[in-house]
Amino acid sequence: MYIVIIKEAVPIKNNNTIASAIVITAATTIIAAYCFFFPENAKTTLLIYISTIIFMSVILGLISWLYKKTRTSVNDTDIAKIIETLNTEMIVWTDDFSFVYANKLLRQHLEITDGNYDKKAVLLRAFAIKNSDNASEDEQLKNIIHSSSYQSRIRKQNGVVITIAWSTSNVKHRKKNTLYLSTGFNFTEIRKMKNSLASANDFFNASMELAEIGIIMSKDRKNFRASSETMKMLGLKKNSITVNEFRNLIERNGRIQFDNAVKSDDSSDIASINLQILSADGTYHWYSYRYKSIGGTENTLPLFGGALIDITQNHEKDELIERLAYEDEVTKIPNRNKLLAAGQDIYNYCKNLDYSYWIIVFDVDRFHIINDTSGYENGNRILSNFADILLKFVSRGGLAARISGDNFALVLRDYGDDELPIRTARSVQEEFAKLAVDEFSSISLSCSAGYSKIPQDGNSFRDVMEHAEFALKSGTDTKNSICGYEPSMHDSIIGTSELEKSLALAIDNNELQLYYQPKINLSTGRIMGVEALIRWIKPDGTIVPPSVFVPVAENSHLIGKISEFVLNEGCRQNKMWQKMGYPNIVMSINFASSDFYQNDLKDKVFEALAKSSLEPCWLEVELTESLALHDIDFAVAQMNRLRELGVKLAMDDFGTGYSSLSYLQTLPISLLKLDRSFITDIEHDNIAYEIVSAVIRIAKSKKIETIAEGIENTTQEEILRMAGCDYAQGYLYGKPMPPERLEELFDMY
Repeated sequence: MYIVIIKEAVPIKNNNTIASAIVITAATTIIAAYCFFFPENAKTTLLIYISTIIFMSVILGLISWLYKKTRTSVNDTDIAKIIETLNTEMIVWTDDFSFVYANKLLRQHLEITDGNYDKKAVLLRAFAIKNSDNASEDEQLKNIIHSSSYQSRIRKQNGVVITIAWSTSNVKHRKKNTLYLSTGFNFTEIRKMKNSLASANDFFNASMELAEIGIIMSKDRKNFRASSETMKMLGLKKNSITVNEFRNLIERNGRIQFDNAVKSDDSSDIASINLQILSADGTYHWYSYRYKSIGGTENTLPLFGGALIDITQNHEKDELIERLAYEDEVTKIPNRNKLLAAGQDIYNYCKNLDYSYWIIVFDVDRFHIINDTSGYENGNRILSNFADILLKFVSRGGLAARISGDNFALVLRDYGDDELPIRTARSVQEEFAKLAVDEFSSISLSCSAGYSKIPQDGNSFRDVMEHAEFALKSGTDTKNSICGYEPSMHDSIIGTSELEKSLALAIDNNELQLYYQPKINLSTGRIMGVEALIRWIKPDGTIVPPSVFVPVAENSHLIGKISEFVLNEGCRQNKMWQKMGYPNIVMSINFASSDFYQNDLKDKVFEALAKSSLEPCWLEVELTESLALHDIDFAVAQMNRLRELGVKLAMDDFGTGYSSLSYLQTLPISLLKLDRSFITDIEHDNIAYEIVSAVIRIAKSKKIETIAEGIENTTQEEILRMAGCDYAQGYLYGKPMPPERLEELFDMY
C-alpha cells in the first residue's frame, strides 16, 4: 500500500473564543449601564458580577485543562511515522502537487532512493498515468478520485510488474487545494494465480483455458470429470468416468502412452499425445489429447487433465506425414526415428510398471558384397525379405525396424526367459539362410546379432540400443555371431571408435606409407619383385601395426580408401624405380574382401595403371584362399577381368584355407604362395617337406609359379631350391622397409 502526505501550515481559528469575548463584553456593558442608572445598587451588583466572572474563569480553566488532558495530539511528524511503517502501499497528496509523500513500501516499488524526488512524477508513476490523446493528466486524476477502485501496474527496472488497486479518500478540502489519501492493495500474486491454468477450487476454471473442446479432468487421477462435449463425443451417459474405464476405451497400442501421461508429474508445460478412442458412433476416432499436471498448494488440490480434439478427418494427412518421417521406404517397416520415439515410450513404460523388454540388433553379414554382386534391386529384395522375417517374431507391445543400411532391430517383451533373445536370433538366422535359393543360391546369407535389456542396460532407450550395437560389434565370429551386452564392452568399443576416428584423420593427413618386402628369384639370387605392405606412422614416429588398424578399417569401410592408396602408390613407386634405372620388378598388392568384390575393380586398377604409366605385367594382385572361395563364381569372373588387363594374380597363404588342390585348376592364378607355416619346420618335419614338394610339382604341371614366404635361414632356402620352388620371401632377404632402404638392396642382389 502506498501513502503520500502533503504538509501545509494552516492557521487555526477558534470561533468559540471569539464568541466568549463578545458575550463578556456585552455583559460588562450592561452591568456598567445598570450601575449608572441605579447607583444605590452599584456596589452589590459589581461584587456579584466580579464573583461570577471569577467563578466562570475557574470553571472554564478547569474544563480547558480537562480537555487538554483527554485529547490525543497528532502532528505531521507523527502521521509520517505511522504511514512510513505500515505494511501496505499508501500515498498522501494534494491536487496541486504541493505535497506528496510515499511510504517506504511504495518507494521500494518505485525504486526511489533519494528523498528529494519529483513529487508530481512520483504521483503519476504510482497511478501509472501517462499522457494520452483520450484524457489529460488532470482528467485521469479526477477519474481516480471519483472511482471506488483504480488499478495501476508499476514496472520495475528488472522487468517485474507490480499490480496495485487504489482506493482514494478526500481527507480535507481547503481554499488552495484538497488533501487526498490513496490506499493501495497489492494483488500481483492473485493476478498470477488467475492467469494460471489451474484453479483447483473450481473444476471448470481449468476447462475455460481449453474452450469449445472436450474436457476431462481429475483431482485424484482415479476418476475423471467429463464436460458435456466429451460426453457427446464418446457417447458417455454421465459426466463421471474412472481412469480405468476411460483407458479401456483407448485402442490397445495407445494405452502405454496414456499410462505414462497419467503418471506424469511434470507441470512445466502442456503435453500432447494422439490416441484412438472408441467414440459414440461405435468406431475408433483419432483424438489429440492435450494434458497438464498441476501440483497442489496449501490452499488447492492437485489437478490433472486436459482437452480432447477430434482429428479423425485430418488423420489421413497425418498418416502420410508419419510414413514419410517414420517408415522405411524399402522395407515398409518403421525406421530409426520411429524406433527411437516408440522405444522411449516402451522404456518409460518399463520404468513405471516394472516390466522389461529385449532389443536385438541385427547386421546382414557382408551385405555390401551381396549388393555389389547381385545388384541393388536384388539387394533391396533381400532387405525386404529380412524385414518380413523379423515381423514374424514381433510380440505384443514390440516392433521391428530398419535402423540403417543393413542393420535392423527387434524389440521383444521379456517374460523372464533370459534365453529368449538368443533363441530368437538363431531362428532369424535360420530363416534368413533359407532365402539363398534361385538367383541367390550362390550367395551365403547370414546375419549377426547383439542384444541388451530394457530398462536395465541403460539410462534411456537410446542408451540401451547403443549397448545392443556394442554387443553386435563385439561378436567373436565373423558370421552368424550372437552376443549379449556386458558393461565391460565399453572400453573395447570406445577404444575402437577412437581408433577409427584417428585412422580417418591419418588417411587425410597422409600418415599412411607403403613398406616393401623383397622377393628373391632362387635361380638368380636377384630381386624379382616386392610385396607392398601398409604402415601407419604417426607424426611422433609411433608405428601402428596393420593387425591393429586394418580390422578397424574393414569394419568401418575405411578399408576402401586404404586399398585405393595402396594400389595407386604401389603403381607410382614401381614406375618411379623404373625411371631411376633400377631393374623391372613385380609390385604385389593385396585387396580386402570388400574391395575385391566391387564391380568396378577392373576400372580402378586400369585407372591406377594409366595414371602411373606402369605396364600391367609389373602389377600383381594377391588373394587369400578364403577371399577367393567366398563366392567362387564371382571371384573367377573378377580374376579373369583383371587378367584381361594383363595383371598377374597370386594366391596368398595357400594351405591355410580350404586346402583343395582342385581349385588350382579353377582359379586363373599365375603364382602360388606357400604359407609360412609349412616353411618353419621344413628342415625338421618330413611331412611338411613332402606337402611342399607335392604342391610345387602340381603347380608346375599347371604352369603356375611358386613362392615360399617366411624363409629365415639358408638351409630352408636350399631345401626349397632343391624342391623346385621359383621364388622366396622372408627375413633372410629383408624385413618390410621404406623405399629408400630397398633401393640400397638393388645393388646387393
